[in-house]
Amino acid sequence: MTESQRPELPAPFTTLAGEHRHSAVVDNSEFLAFAARADTPQAALAYLETVRARYPGATHHCWAYQIGNEYRFNDDGEPGGTAGSPMLRAIGGQGLDHVMAVVVRYYGGVKLGTGGLVRAYGGTAAECLRTAPRLEVRPRQTLRVRVPFPHLSALYHLLDTSDVTRGPEEYTVSGVEMAVGLYPEEVRAFTAALADTTRGEGEADVG
Repeated sequence: MTESQRPELPAPFTTLAGEHRHSAVVDNSEFLAFAARADTPQAALAYLETVRARYPGATHHCWAYQIGNEYRFNDDGEPGGTAGSPMLRAIGGQGLDHVMAVVVRYYGGVKLGTGGLVRAYGGTAAECLRTAPRLEVRPRQTLRVRVPFPHLSALYHLLDTSDVTRGPEEYTVSGVEMAVGLYPEEVRAFTAALADTTRGEGEADVG
């Protein structure tokens, strides 16, 4: 397998390890910020609905998501550009991706003005994201591994001592096939070890 045969993988990114929240009170208005990982726009909007269901009586449910090159935001009735857009900037400012942020507001009777709203929504979202646990996502290269039955135990030993993800095993007339996921920088060493431990009879191709 040559370098040119390997498909280009998505770039690594940093997202959230789990849902996180932060709250603040600004001139009697309560702002509740929520953030979670979202890998698709559908997942982001589904998360929005769960937050709306928790706080149906809130004055506003403003939101923003960033998923690779896809992004959207919504002011949910606040003056244009005062809520969703600063929340989106907060996601980028924290160096995060695949993230949905929602800020719920309970109006406290004092108007904040355009600048005050931008600071309240953007600041509450930024603090929520800043304090959230993070997760580094590194895409794996998928290899299709084929090993004759006599070398099956050698394959299992190699898998047990390598940092890999395993797909389901498929049995053929001559042996076993499975999909194996490795970090790109470890593919060369794994294929060499596979050839060595199976005396050249094991095969691994880009799957």
